[in-house]
Amino acid sequence: MIKLTIDNQVIEVEKGTTVLEAARQAGIEIPTLCHDPRLESSLGGACRMCLVEVQGARTLSPSCTMPATEGMVVSTRSERVVQGRKVVLDLIWSRHPHDCLTCSAAGNCKLQDYSFEYGVKGSRFENPEEPEFPLDHSNKFYYYDRNKCILCGKCVRVCNELQQTHAIGMSERGFDTHVSPPFEDPLAQSKCVSCGNCVSVCPVGALVPRRTDRFRYWEVRKVRTTCSFCGVGCQMELLIKGDKIVEVAPYAGESNNNMLCVKGKFGYKFVNHEDRLKTPLIKRNGTFEEATWEEALDLVVDKLKKTKEEYGPDAVAGFSSARCTNEENYLFQKLLRAVVGTNNVDHCARLCHASTVAGLATTLGSGAMTNSNLEALKSDLILVSGSNTTESHPVIGAHIQQAKEKGAKLIVAEPREIELAKEADIFLQIKPGTNVAFFNGMMHVIIKEGLQDKEYIAARTENYEELEKIMEAYTPAKVAEICGINEDDLVKAARMYGEADRAAIYYSMGVTQHSTGTQGVMSVSNLALLCGNIGKEGAGVNPLRGQNNVQGACDMGALPGDYPGYQKVFDPKAQEKFEKAWGAKLSDKAGLTLTEVLNGLDDGSLKMLYVMGENPVVSDPDTKHVEEALRKADFIVVQDIFMSETAEFADVVLPAASFAEKDGTFTNTERRVQRVRKAIEPIGSSKPDWMILSDIMNRMGYEANYKNPGEIMDEIASVTPQYGGISFDRIEEEGLQWPCPTKDHPGTKVLHTESMSRGKGLFKPADYIESAETTDKDYPYIMTTGRILYHYHTRTMTKRVKGIDIMFPESYIEINPVTASRLELKDGDKVKVGSRRGEIVTTAKVTDKVDEDVVFMPFHFYENGANTLTQAALDPIAKIPELKVSAVRLEKA
Repeated sequence: MIKLTIDNQVIEVEKGTTVLEAARQAGIEIPTLCHDPRLESSLGGACRMCLVEVQGARTLSPSCTMPATEGMVVSTRSERVVQGRKVVLDLIWSRHPHDCLTCSAAGNCKLQDYSFEYGVKGSRFENPEEPEFPLDHSNKFYYYDRNKCILCGKCVRVCNELQQTHAIGMSERGFDTHVSPPFEDPLAQSKCVSCGNCVSVCPVGALVPRRTDRFRYWEVRKVRTTCSFCGVGCQMELLIKGDKIVEVAPYAGESNNNMLCVKGKFGYKFVNHEDRLKTPLIKRNGTFEEATWEEALDLVVDKLKKTKEEYGPDAVAGFSSARCTNEENYLFQKLLRAVVGTNNVDHCARLCHASTVAGLATTLGSGAMTNSNLEALKSDLILVSGSNTTESHPVIGAHIQQAKEKGAKLIVAEPREIELAKEADIFLQIKPGTNVAFFNGMMHVIIKEGLQDKEYIAARTENYEELEKIMEAYTPAKVAEICGINEDDLVKAARMYGEADRAAIYYSMGVTQHSTGTQGVMSVSNLALLCGNIGKEGAGVNPLRGQNNVQGACDMGALPGDYPGYQKVFDPKAQEKFEKAWGAKLSDKAGLTLTEVLNGLDDGSLKMLYVMGENPVVSDPDTKHVEEALRKADFIVVQDIFMSETAEFADVVLPAASFAEKDGTFTNTERRVQRVRKAIEPIGSSKPDWMILSDIMNRMGYEANYKNPGEIMDEIASVTPQYGGISFDRIEEEGLQWPCPTKDHPGTKVLHTESMSRGKGLFKPADYIESAETTDKDYPYIMTTGRILYHYHTRTMTKRVKGIDIMFPESYIEINPVTASRLELKDGDKVKVGSRRGEIVTTAKVTDKVDEDVVFMPFHFYENGANTLTQAALDPIAKIPELKVSAVRLEKA
C-alpha cells in the first residue's frame, strides 16, 4: 500500500493503482472521454481530459495512465488544470460539428456535458475547410459518423481488447487519423459481429444505434434487468420512452463485465412487435377466434378437470419453459404436481443438457457449472469441445479470447472449424459423435505419462482403478482413427492439459446431444478429476446452458423425476416434505420426458398437453412425428408471446407477457440468480405467466394467492435447499450463485472446493460406442446441427428483429468445397437434403469449416428446417435425443 494526497485528502491505495483510480476510490471525480476501467490503462491517455497537476512536475499529466506513488501530491481542480481541460475541449470542438440541437446523442454525450461544465462554447481553432465525410450506414444495427469522432480510441480498444474481434483500428496519421476497418472497407464488410460494445462506449454521437423511434435521452427512464437470450445472464438496462423499449445499454454485472452481444444489444425489438399475442384465442371449427380471459381460462380449467376425471391425472402433461422466470417454472410444475396430480412435466433441457444433469450429478453430486463466467480470465489452459462459444455464448467466448490474449493455452476439439479454432494452440477436428473416444484418448496419454494428480486422486476421488483399466485400450493411434484426427496432436493436447495448473473445460450440446451424451459428460468429468481441476478457481467443468433460464427451470423442478432442488419424486422423504409444503397428495411415479410425452400423444395414452413458452415443433427432432403427435392430442393449451409454430396446433392460446413486462428471476449458466424487472406494462391484454398459472390453480380449487413474484421466491427458498438464502431483497443489486443455503450465506462461486457434493468424485469411465445412426451408400454424409450468433434457439423472437432477419432469413447447409465440387454445387445453389425421416430444400453454403463427409445446419428455422431431418434416438439414461448426428444424402435441387 502507498499513501498520496489528492486535493488535500490523504488516500491509501494499492501499489500500481493509477491516480485516476485512486481519486475515484476517494470519491473525487476526474473527467474522462477515453478511459474505461476494463481496458489496459497503459494504452489510454488519448483524450487528455483527465489532466491533473502533480506537485513538482513541470507539465500537467493524464491521470488515467500515471501510477500513484508514495508521497505524491495531486491537484485535480487547480486553475492550471481547469485551463488545460478547456484547451482540450477547445481543440476537440475545432473539428467537431456544432449540431447539438439535432444530434441523436444529445443528453448522452460527454463532450456536451463537459463543455457545459467548463463553459466552452466553441473553438478558437475552427477550420472552415474541414472536409465532411459520408456516414457509414452499411451495418444493419448502427451507423458510424466520422465527422463526430473525437479519436478517443475507446471503440477500437473495446473491439480489440474486450470483444477480441479486431474489426476496426486507427487509420493514417496526424490530421488524417480516423477510425476505420482495414482497407477503409465499410463496416458491413469487416469482421464486425455487431455486438454493439463500441456503440455503448462511444462518448459522443459517432457510433449510434439505428432507430425507428425518435427520442432524447432525458426523456427515457432506465430499468436494469437480465438478458432474455442465452444462458450467460448479461445484465442490461432497458431505456424506456412511454411504454416502449427504445434502446438497450450494457450494465456492469458479475456475469458479463458490461458487455453484450448483437442479440442483447439490438434484439429487443421483438418486445413491442406488432405480431405479439394480445388477447386469448380459442379455436372454433378449425379457426382461431378472439376470446375473453374468462372464456379461455374457463375452457382450460374445464378440460383439465374432465381429462383428470375421465382418464386420470397422468393423461395430462406439461412443457415448462427455459424462457420463463424461476417463479413461473416453479408454479408450472406445482400446478401439474399439486393440482393436476401428475409428474408429467418437462422442458427443453431434455433437448440440450439433460445429460449434463445426469452425468455430473453421478460423478460430482451436482449437475451444474462448477465455476463462474469471468474465471476464464484466470485459467492457464482452456479446452473447448462441443461448444461454438463465440456464437452460442458470445460474452463468455470473448472472455476465452481475452484469456488467450493474456497467455492462456487454448485447445479446441470440434467437428467444425469454429472461430476459436483459428486462435487455438491445437485444433482437433473430431468426427461428430466421437467425444467419448477423444476424452478417453486424452486420459490414456495423461496416465501413461504420469501427468495425473495422484495426491488429488487419492484424497478426493474413487474408482480410479477402473478408469486406468478402461483407458488402457484408448491409444493415440486408435483414438486418432476413430475421431479422424492426428495422433501427435492428441498427444500434445493431452500433455498441455495435464501440465496446466488451472485447466478449464467448456462444453455444450456438441457433447450432450448424443445417444451416449451422459457418457460424454462423465468423460469430461473424468478428465477434470484426473488432473485435480475440480474445486479450483479458473478450472472446472463448465457446461454452457443455451437459453436464458434453462438452469433455473431445472432447479425449479420442471423435470419429470425431480421436485425443486433436484429432490426426487420417488424419494418418500422428499414426497412427504412437498406434500406438507403444498398441502396436496403427490404422485411417487416419475413422469414422462418431453420425447415420451410426444409418443404418448401419438399412441393416445396422453390426452391433454399444456405448453408454456416452448416450441417443440421447431426444437424437437423429427418434425413430422412431432406434428403428427400434436394433431392426435384431444386438447392443447399454448401460452406464449407469439403465435408460434406449436401454437398453431393449440385449441386455446393464452397471450403471455415478455421478460420486459414482469418481475422475477433467471438463473444463468454459472448458477447466478438474477433479477428480472418490469419495465413496461404488458402488451394488449397479455399477462405474466405467473399470474395466468395462479388464476388457473385458484379456479381448480387450489389456493394460490401470490401478491408478487417475490412471494413465490420466498416459497421457493423454503423448499429448495440451494436457494434457501435467496430473496428479492438480497439480489436487488447483484445476483447470488447457488448453493446459497442461508440468509447470511454469500453464495458459491466455485463448487466442490473442499469436497464434492456427493463426498468423493466418482470416476465413471465408459467405452466409446458409435452413434445410433451411421452412414451408408444411400445416406453417405453426417449432418450435425448448432446455433448461429444472430438467432435465438427457435427464432421465434429474433425473426421479429429486422436487421437480424435480413442477414439470416432462412436455413442453409454448410458443405465442404470438395463435396460441393463432387455434387456440382456452388455457393448459393439450392440443395435437396434427405434423411430417413424427411426431405428439405435449402441453400448451399460452401465452406472448408466442415470436413468432406460432414455437413452442418443451424437449427433455428421451421421452414426447410434441420429438425425435419434429425433423429429421435435417445440416450437411455437422460433420454436426450441424438440431434448432433444424422445420416443424410445431398443432391442439387
